[in-house]
Amino acid sequence: MGEWRQFSPGDTAPNDGKYIEVGENDFHMGINDPQIITLVKGEAFPQTSNHNRKWIRRKA
Repeated sequence: MGEWRQFSPGDTAPNDGKYIEVGENDFHMGINDPQIITLVKGEAFPQTSNHNRKWIRRKA
């Protein structure tokens, strides 16, 4: 089984790292000023700027 790719507010981070907000249509238009956060394994994801957004791990 693989790891989840998208996370909702309240989920816990599977690994240390930077995470960025993505939206349902971000592959078409992108998001203006997405939140970027740094979490430690086990920390909870904060609320997103918009209810349609999720968190994903930011690539280096």
